[in-house]
Amino acid sequence: MTRNIPPIDGERFWNTLMASAEIGKGTRGGLARLTLSESDGQMRDLFRSWVEADGYSVTVDRLGNTFVRRGGIDNDLPPVLVGSHLDTQAAGGRFDGILGVMAGLEILRALDDAGIATRRSIEVVNWTNEEGGRFPPPMLCSGVFAGIHDLDWALTRTDQAGITVAQALDSIGWAGDVPVGGRDLDSYFEIHIEQGPALWEAGVPLGIVVAPYLARGMRIEVTGENAHSGPTPMARRRNALVGAASVALAVNRIGHAYADREGKSTVARLEASPNIPGIISDRATLFVDFRSPDPKLTAEMEERIRASLPDCAAETNTEIAVGDSWTFGETSFDPDLINLVRRSADDLGVPYREMMSQAGHDAYHLARITPTVLLFTPCDDGISHNEAENTRLEDQLPGLQVLFSAVLARANR
Repeated sequence: MTRNIPPIDGERFWNTLMASAEIGKGTRGGLARLTLSESDGQMRDLFRSWVEADGYSVTVDRLGNTFVRRGGIDNDLPPVLVGSHLDTQAAGGRFDGILGVMAGLEILRALDDAGIATRRSIEVVNWTNEEGGRFPPPMLCSGVFAGIHDLDWALTRTDQAGITVAQALDSIGWAGDVPVGGRDLDSYFEIHIEQGPALWEAGVPLGIVVAPYLARGMRIEVTGENAHSGPTPMARRRNALVGAASVALAVNRIGHAYADREGKSTVARLEASPNIPGIISDRATLFVDFRSPDPKLTAEMEERIRASLPDCAAETNTEIAVGDSWTFGETSFDPDLINLVRRSADDLGVPYREMMSQAGHDAYHLARITPTVLLFTPCDDGISHNEAENTRLEDQLPGLQVLFSAVLARANR
């Protein structure tokens, strides 16, 4: 390891972020760039125009996952992969995910500026539907790439309007023809704003993630019966919306029961049908997630959530069942890559904190198939999934330079 690595161009890097921030603007200064929406297509088009102008090759798989390649001296060797995602939440920030894609692009450009050839190719990836805000579950398409989900299952996931992933890809012209996954990788690097306050409060510019929280999610279906909201006696009502509300309260109480051990449970989305005044709902769907730093506690939380469903059903005269379920954060990050990042930070004199990741990231899935490391940088007050999300170039440069150093070392391995 050496301090004599070329610097990244901070101004150029920041300009790419700010250009992204103009596409899919939210109403409060952030972004509302849901995956595979028109604005997501516009951002993808802009990103592609940048990288093709720089001379890099672009490959798009059947789920729209996009790989930008800078060739190496030995292109037969598995490449080093760097990236994250360009989609945002419906009320999201300008940096969540986007930072990691633009950091990867800046690494390629900085290597070109310095005239450095790497032994291995380096690829920058934009994963489709990391957020899961439009097509649950989150990290859907990196999950297919890693062999966790089936391709046809992913293509048939629907949004609230009934549009499938396949239809959305076609509508913006980003349905590629390359198979999803099934290729050799040397390693995967991801850098991301922390989405929590630890680094911000400590004044530390870099977090090295040594382990993820184990997180699980469920789609819970509630079945009732349509009836008139006026004359129908209370004792005869089978209101699916009320059943869903009962489940939501139960999930929230379980989260509070584990809060002293950093357990958290959330119902962030509820759909009801027909969801209009004057008629009792016959169906409702909730999306639940829960997590903790201890896999045993996460399993206990799941047991308690599942055990609460019969009581919720009996209380509200509805039928309640778990539909889909998913898990992420089962696989640890690679010790050798963690040590490489530590050495890079020490060599560059960048302070860091070792920490766990509470939020899900595509790195969770990639860790199942290739050596993977996840880095965090600070964001103001830890605010994320909020249009007020903010950071500054000076807060990001130390972590970006460490990432560059580690990626360069790995690519020359």
